Amino acid sequence: MNGLKVIVGAATGLLLVESSFAEMKVLDDQVLGSVTGQSGISIELEAKVEIAEVAYKDQGYLLARDIFLGGAGGTSLDNILMTIDVTGDNEVLHRGFSRVAEWADQGLVSASDADVAHAVAKYDLGGGQFGDTFNDGDLVIHIDATDPGVLGSNTSAQNLEAYTTSTDFELTVGSVEYAESTYAPGSATTAGNLMFSDISMKGYLGPTDIIVRNGTNTFTDIANGSMSVSDSGVEIDANFRITDLDMDWDNGDLIVLFNFANLKLRDVKIHNTRGADSLGRFGFASVSAKISQGISNTSGVTGLAVHDIDLRMDIDAPHVQFGSAPSIGEVYFTDFVIQADLLVYGH
Repeated sequence: MNGLKVIVGAATGLLLVESSFAEMKVLDDQVLGSVTGQSGISIELEAKVEIAEVAYKDQGYLLARDIFLGGAGGTSLDNILMTIDVTGDNEVLHRGFSRVAEWADQGLVSASDADVAHAVAKYDLGGGQFGDTFNDGDLVIHIDATDPGVLGSNTSAQNLEAYTTSTDFELTVGSVEYAESTYAPGSATTAGNLMFSDISMKGYLGPTDIIVRNGTNTFTDIANGSMSVSDSGVEIDANFRITDLDMDWDNGDLIVLFNFANLKLRDVKIHNTRGADSLGRFGFASVSAKISQGISNTSGVTGLAVHDIDLRMDIDAPHVQFGSAPSIGEVYFTDFVIQADLLVYGH
């Protein structure tokens, strides 16, 4: 009798399993993308980078020494959330300040603020979607604050202040130097002439996007016609604010034309709060560029194209000093914009 019960029980179990399988369906990628936990990767980052020396040799050497990158006060760089997605066709993902547009929809920040209103107009795509629309197969890396400090108990102004100061950073470089070809990398000897020294930079990071476009490797001319570039490449769009920059410009040419030997800069600030291009930037300076394979339309040489470079910022330099003499005064730049295209190759 017991044996009969076992057989009946086993048969009943098999029927239940078969019935369950009969209800299962194969899910395609689009359906899987809407299932929580099935789409994309999130990484919470905490890091501190220290490099004693970087040496680049051509005939002589170019050295950068005593590099540190971390959080303010020598701590780790933290409160960074990196999301990584390989997109489907017309998939919407966060980009730039799109989280602000979402917070406005939730009533956490007010669209009466001009920057917020700009973010809403740019990133609110309707239907509860915020960000940008991407193509099939694009790789999208969005970097933002893990904890932006946005709370329902805060005012709109408090939430914006918390968000724009949520991720601090510090970068220091002991020196940038020229050295002769006889220099032994890593020997830490006095190598040659100083270009820059005692560089110290503190500030805040805003959202950053790195997008790898899944193109067809079709080449088209850039706007100024100087080179032809592939539609498969990388796009970078970053926001940053420097609250305190100190450096000594000892002896070095910048972009060939400028050599401010024995220049000392103190308490420099880099931001974007003045002028005609500050709207929607929340006080952050910005830099964007595209990187792809390029072909010079002049020489026909193939190289690494860095194009559509766009750097926008305001600069406050309240202490400008040459040598040991007192400061010559204060210098302020508004709407300081650099736009450029580069093709990099060996010779």
